[in-house]
Amino acid sequence: MRIAIIGAGNMGGAIARGLAKGSFVKAEDITVSNPSNGKLERLKAEFPTLRTTHCNEEAAREADIVILAVKPWKVEEVLVPLGLKRPQVLVSVAAGLSFETLSRYVDPGMTLFRVIPNTAIAEGASMTLVAAHNATAEQTGFLLSLFNEMGLAMLIEEKQFACATALTSCGIAYVFKYVQAAMQAGVEGGLRPKEAQRMLAQTLKGAAELLLKEESHPSVEIDKVTTPGGITIKGVNELEHNGFSSAIIKAIKASL
Repeated sequence: MRIAIIGAGNMGGAIARGLAKGSFVKAEDITVSNPSNGKLERLKAEFPTLRTTHCNEEAAREADIVILAVKPWKVEEVLVPLGLKRPQVLVSVAAGLSFETLSRYVDPGMTLFRVIPNTAIAEGASMTLVAAHNATAEQTGFLLSLFNEMGLAMLIEEKQFACATALTSCGIAYVFKYVQAAMQAGVEGGLRPKEAQRMLAQTLKGAAELLLKEESHPSVEIDKVTTPGGITIKGVNELEHNGFSSAIIKAIKASL
């Protein structure tokens, strides 16, 4: 299985690193294309057997899967000269470009995937959204396996992308806003910023593990720590008095 990654920016570079560390594709079977040298040199320093080039067409020519990791407004300019044809598979990481639009730039009937990771992919902890078009069950399963090695990949319908992207790609920023605000409260309470940050990060990690591994529900976990007359329920009620839930819902809806 030969994979070409067009674009070595934050997302393209993170995907290249994740694939090279994984077990499904050998580093020597991955080619990364980028117009400038710096990012390619850093990738080569980490993974000497990974192939790099400045020529998109060269990268894509022998690839079974082409991962397009460029800005949405550059997709047509970059994709059309590649002349991708079946049985090649196109994986687009460009947000907002539908299968209908992508289909105009490739061989009719070609297998397409839209993939939206979030920035945690750099740490192998991404929530990655995947939608499939003209794909077999085997192709879909393979792509999910690739991205599951870089976090958690979930197959959804294309029409769900806007809402799911608001929850995951935008949502990670909302989580950081909570952390930032809570850190400020911690500093006011006498903690050093780094201490507060570390405490909050581990608290979030633990909360995530409860939801993912225990398959619990937020309400159940909140009930476990809100004892009658206790300090947690007072804080939870204060959040609600100040519109916390409403603010989150409005933020998600504003991102659609």
